[in-house]
Amino acid sequence: MRSLPRLTSHLAVAALLAGGLAGCHHAAASRAASTGTTASSTTTTTEAPTTTTTAASTTTAKPLPGLGVGAKGPAVQALEQRLTDLHYDTGKVDGTFDSTTAFAVMAFQKVTGMARTGRATDDVVAALQSATDPPAMVPAGGSMRVEVDLKRQVLFLFQGGALSRILPVSTGSGQRYCVDGECDVAVTPGGSFRVGVKILGDHVSKLGHLYNPLFFNGGIAIHGAPSVPGYPASHGCVRIPMADSLWFYNTVPRGTPVYVVGGKAAPVPFDEPAPGQAPPNPPTTAPPTTSTTSPTTTTSTSTTSTSTTSTTSTTLHP
Repeated sequence: MRSLPRLTSHLAVAALLAGGLAGCHHAAASRAASTGTTASSTTTTTEAPTTTTTAASTTTAKPLPGLGVGAKGPAVQALEQRLTDLHYDTGKVDGTFDSTTAFAVMAFQKVTGMARTGRATDDVVAALQSATDPPAMVPAGGSMRVEVDLKRQVLFLFQGGALSRILPVSTGSGQRYCVDGECDVAVTPGGSFRVGVKILGDHVSKLGHLYNPLFFNGGIAIHGAPSVPGYPASHGCVRIPMADSLWFYNTVPRGTPVYVVGGKAAPVPFDEPAPGQAPPNPPTTAPPTTSTTSPTTTTSTSTTSTSTTSTTSTTLHP
């Protein structure tokens, strides 16, 4: 940190010498011819400004508190092991704090109501020591099930009736958005669903890229995404970290119950169906109808009389 300002100072001096001392050299040469002195003494005063420049460069940025991405060592490994024991995914327990470790820390912060920074500060480390498994939100939902908590922005996977994995998620932002001239509200509807269509790899929809998606409510899926912030930010899907998307795809079969807790039942954004399926969310109430009378002639099979009118109903589709 100190060598760069010193080098900069020397370069500045050299520039001054190249321009300013060119004129001085002729003056010094004439004085040397008349007095017999040399011109070398004129360079001794030019080094003085470097001392003040070097002194001003000693300030360094204060390190952020706690452990974060890039940290390594036994403390990180102990942190990863504790998170893994509590069903958070840190990737390899190798003593390297990478992005997967940060997602695990953030998931723990979400579950416990702490600031969602992804850094293992002293309060996070202390809370980990006494932490236990969070209670199930839908205990009778099945031995194999997915629970999505919209308020805490986390996903719980249960296997064999026991908690298996906790992942951070980002769900519908609640904001209005427009695509190709159509507008809707980004919402992840609450309710009970089941995993339907699964697509391995990158699926491109009108709303973007969905990696290894598992559709469970029309066009709404649990899928990997490069961005999984600590707050709701999606168009309606349930984003999970990319590092977990393939594992989740391979682990969760079709038909698995998915419970979205903390949100109201609502239409799927754009009423978009899953690939290859009919539009979701049919109207829950009968659509309006109008009655019209048209002249027709209908012959009865049991009598010889005829009817001259009949009533028909025309359904108005939304």
